[in-house]
Amino acid sequence: MTTPLPSYTSGVWDAPMLGDTIGDDFDLTVEAHAGRDALVDRPSGRRWTYAELARDVDAVAVGLLKRGIAKGDRVGIWAPNCPEWTLIQYATAKIGAILVNINPAYRAHELLYVLEQSGIRLLVSAPEFKSSDYAAMIETVRPNCPDLQMVVLLGSDDWNQLSADGVAAHVSDPSMLAAAQRALSSDDPINIQYTSGTTGFPKGATLSHHNILNNGFFVGELCHYTENDRVCIPVPFYHCFGMVMGNLACTSHGATMVIPGPSFDAKSTLEAVEAEKCTSLYGVPTMFIAELAEPDFAQFDLSSLRTGIMAGSPCPVEVMKQVIEQMGMGEISICYGMTETSPVSLQTRSDDTIDQRVSTVGRVGPHLEVKIVHPATGSTVPRGTPGELCTRGYSVMLGYWSNPEKTAEAIDAGRWMHTGDIGVMDSESYVAITGRIKDMVIRGGENVYPREIEEFLYTHPDILDAQVIGVPDAKYGEELMVWVRMKDGAEPLDAAKVREFCTGKLAHYKIPKYVHVVDEFPMTVTGKVRKVEMRQKSLALIRQA
Repeated sequence: MTTPLPSYTSGVWDAPMLGDTIGDDFDLTVEAHAGRDALVDRPSGRRWTYAELARDVDAVAVGLLKRGIAKGDRVGIWAPNCPEWTLIQYATAKIGAILVNINPAYRAHELLYVLEQSGIRLLVSAPEFKSSDYAAMIETVRPNCPDLQMVVLLGSDDWNQLSADGVAAHVSDPSMLAAAQRALSSDDPINIQYTSGTTGFPKGATLSHHNILNNGFFVGELCHYTENDRVCIPVPFYHCFGMVMGNLACTSHGATMVIPGPSFDAKSTLEAVEAEKCTSLYGVPTMFIAELAEPDFAQFDLSSLRTGIMAGSPCPVEVMKQVIEQMGMGEISICYGMTETSPVSLQTRSDDTIDQRVSTVGRVGPHLEVKIVHPATGSTVPRGTPGELCTRGYSVMLGYWSNPEKTAEAIDAGRWMHTGDIGVMDSESYVAITGRIKDMVIRGGENVYPREIEEFLYTHPDILDAQVIGVPDAKYGEELMVWVRMKDGAEPLDAAKVREFCTGKLAHYKIPKYVHVVDEFPMTVTGKVRKVEMRQKSLALIRQA
């Protein structure tokens, strides 16, 4: 009897890793593609070639230097997607300031925590967004932030002066920026991203030039990006999906970044793809679901689309098939990762079979390693056996900012990042994610993985989306509850109808006991379903029943 292979694989790749800083890599792209489109902002109608983008990035970079911002200083950015976000991203990278991404959905107490925890010296912020008055919240918390010396509101005289000062200083002394760039190392920290913690305050994943530049580059390589690609980016810049897989993948290949709007809107995204002849489109599953459900969907010319990325949360098989068939994205990738790994560790390839691209998250990325381990013992499990997914390589963060204890909990002595996700590796090294360790439901001693049930419920003709959680039960310890979104015109389902649909197709212990029909799921800004909030609300619903 043959002993099964261990669940371990590494990403062999011909192309070497990039050793440059982000600023140096950007300058190489500008030199090669100066006249090509670099950035398009649909809401404002503004456009930049690479030469024009470099001019404005350098102006902001020198403006920051003139205000005393130096290598290692933290600069916060609190804004929805806009061109100025991108300018700040590359300007801080050029001078070695550490960009701190602040979630646009944060309220005053969350803002205060991030400002204090990271020690932000200068904060660039939108004055407001949707119902959030950013300027007012900043003034509320500012007295409690001794490190915060400067606040620059986008669109204000301060922002215009920052750029103007940079232009004047760069003309009078062009060596200032060059000297700042020469002082940088690709291993320097350059970005802090706060992960949404389910308990307590979020942790600041600290990433280097080497981490995120290489990740953006290799994600783009696997999407076969060239200078002819135009990438529509409706996912938020404040998260790795937008600023790394989006912006850095583009600028490391000379491709065009297209901003369809400040935040996701299905119709605006489809309009941007058509108007700008985008070849690639990004989104989390709920975004693609919304685009496919757009009433005028059939009216949009999406023929320019070739590829794209679906990531951020588990990708339903049925949705993936519709994206390929109805949106023409035959080369679309599924990417898997986490903020702490810059973010992508696994990615499907364009030559993978349809089944591999809809039922797995692909194979390990170039120059990375992944393994599946027993959650309790840490030993590598045989292929085909579920366990915790771990990853190692250039992408693993430097650590959580000023939090060595949490860093040690996440990264072991061998520099393996423990993801907390349950994965299964097959004989060809493809990995399927079956759930989160913390989301696994133990019903009467049986381990139940919500993802399996969700995938089955997507085959129901009236269900648009489904999310399964565990809720307390006196008899079995936990019971299953499903929240469902119905397709337009469909009659709401109840527990009896769901049971009828599942009986004979799912094991009895996998059939949800409770059904709750909703219009929307509670979501994070990055498009992940907040199952913690769902559990809290479900407890109240069950008590009322």
